[in-house]
Amino acid sequence: MNTTRRTPPVPAPSRIAGTLKVRPREPEAPAEAAPEAASPPPVEKRSRRPTPARGAQGASAASVGERQPKAVRAPATAPCKPASAARKAPAEQGAGPKRRSAAEGESRGDEAARPAGERQARTQVVRRTTDRPPRATTPRPQPVPRSPAATAEGAPEGVRLSKVMAERGLCSRREADGLIERGWVFVDGRRITELGTRIDPGANITLAPEARNQQAARVTILLHKPVGYVSGQPEPGYEPAVVLIKAENQFDVGEAQNFHYSHLKGLAPAGRLDIDSTGLLVLTQDGRIARQLIGDDSKVDKEYLVRVEGELSDEGLALLNHGLELDGRKLRPAQVEWANPDQLRFVLREGRKRQIRRMCELVGLKVVGLKRVRIGKVRLADLPLGQWRFLREDERF
Repeated sequence: MNTTRRTPPVPAPSRIAGTLKVRPREPEAPAEAAPEAASPPPVEKRSRRPTPARGAQGASAASVGERQPKAVRAPATAPCKPASAARKAPAEQGAGPKRRSAAEGESRGDEAARPAGERQARTQVVRRTTDRPPRATTPRPQPVPRSPAATAEGAPEGVRLSKVMAERGLCSRREADGLIERGWVFVDGRRITELGTRIDPGANITLAPEARNQQAARVTILLHKPVGYVSGQPEPGYEPAVVLIKAENQFDVGEAQNFHYSHLKGLAPAGRLDIDSTGLLVLTQDGRIARQLIGDDSKVDKEYLVRVEGELSDEGLALLNHGLELDGRKLRPAQVEWANPDQLRFVLREGRKRQIRRMCELVGLKVVGLKRVRIGKVRLADLPLGQWRFLREDERF
């Protein structure tokens, strides 16, 4: 089949009515002689996408010199990477050198932009700084050990104020701390308000009137404890002796102040009396009296009447006075004698747990009754069993 394109015939000029002026066609300039401004600037290829081929009509239009639209320059953006390349990027970065931070890159860029002389001077300064020898450190002075005598006397630092007050019998150490915090203690005329203050052991200590009034308001109670009550912490099935301190059991009604429930606040036994024992028990709110009766340096003696069963030889009586030991520790000297044919009188200056009963067992005796009748200068006297009274102002242990 013949595909040759036929061109339609052009009519001769003589056949057209009228005069036909034909303008000769100007020859076209060669492509290489065309000015550079006439051709559009080349477009930078940003992707590998194939450019679609022009159609036949576009090619013929370009050949006859028709105006083509100006090429639009693509924005300068980073080329798109395929997803596979993006997934491989972290692995490739991990295999190579670490990426520098923006601040490090800027500092290195600024360093590179500096003149060579300035960079060299900067390097020399850094070298001189790093080559500097370490600074010599001065050794700390070691504390000078004090002699044992100076430490015992407390001359360099003094003695705690609360300890001196307790030793002088002004109050207990706990009570002294409370008085110091309130500013009620004076040392050589100077008010002391700081806990832990150390003073000269021979300093003059006085209490403010408020402290003396507070101590005077504290009560001390004498109780004739029956058998079956414990003096301190209650045991299972038994009651503490403090439950007997109530208005209906007061013995000195009309002679002393009336009972008030505030008298029970801080009331504690000063010494113990066994649950199977009876007699005089002291309960007090005053720390001075508690320290006087049960302190380690207490010199207050206590008298007991003890009913015993068994035979006691003269040698056993001598051991009760001095020579026995309990729990591997020797007992202090005591005064033990016969009060009547079946009772012994004990006078002790210490109060270990069940001390009298254990002493009698060591010499072959069995205690069947124990009653405390005196503490210091204060006697039980005619105080009925189960009743109590206040310690009078004229009484001292």
